[in-house]
Amino acid sequence: MTTPAYAALAERAPSRTASRAADDLFAIREQWGDLLAAIARQPAADWPPRDSRAYIDGHLDVQDDDEHQDDEPAIGRAPLTLREHPAPVNLTALDAALDVERDLFDLADQLAAQAQRPVRTGRDRHGRFVRDEDDAADPARWTCTYHRDAGPAAAVAPGSRAYGLHWAAVWVEGRLLGEAVDEGLFTAIPARVIDEAAAIVSEARRTVERALERDGRTTVLDDPCPSCGGELAARTRSGGEPSVSCSTGEACAAPTPLERGRRTWHGYAGLAALAALDAARRKAAEHRPHPHLMKPLHGIL
Repeated sequence: MTTPAYAALAERAPSRTASRAADDLFAIREQWGDLLAAIARQPAADWPPRDSRAYIDGHLDVQDDDEHQDDEPAIGRAPLTLREHPAPVNLTALDAALDVERDLFDLADQLAAQAQRPVRTGRDRHGRFVRDEDDAADPARWTCTYHRDAGPAAAVAPGSRAYGLHWAAVWVEGRLLGEAVDEGLFTAIPARVIDEAAAIVSEARRTVERALERDGRTTVLDDPCPSCGGELAARTRSGGEPSVSCSTGEACAAPTPLERGRRTWHGYAGLAALAALDAARRKAAEHRPHPHLMKPLHGIL
């Protein structure tokens, strides 16, 4: 028998759609720094994705250079929509980041209009209606951009957009999951609105992952497995972790676990281990040349 208390609790539990949207928002936040960094990098023409390539080949050098540029504005301090972008290196990454940022900002504006209580008003000592500035300044509020005239060019104040995409994503997630609805500032969002918002968030995640080449593609590498000479297949999956597997199967003696019958390297640490294996193979080849295993793993190093 379903009790009234249990029924009320079930009604307030996040739907599967809302939970999936929360996962997508988390994935966007986790990959946002990579996307911003990609704007200043030349697009990679081969596999692996540019961030894992940087991890293996030059990542520490880039960090060292950044530490000596304290006078330069740091990536991510201000929303992309509020900055100028002189000659970005990777226009695809910039376009993707701008689209995602605007979509999440606009979504937050729409949810605020539907689920956020307006600022309270009261009368001053002269009997005039004035708004409650403390209520208006509540940090949990989403404050929309203020325009003197129509159009973004006439914006007077960016509102909560000034805090960037991370805050927008966290705030939207809270509304979709029904957080803080008992505290008086927010109301629950109808299922139809949650569905529409989830579709926007899902597309935003796909946009980020396409720009970072993390949208589930498979690439057969030109170079063989450094352990057995078998064919190597490189894969990315939604969420960002790259992997490489050898087609030889259990007979391959590479020092990595079997996964679905194939030796597989996972993540950046795995790719680094594969790179070390290739370096050892090349060092051995200097003493015992073999025409099949002479060249380096192009696309990984």
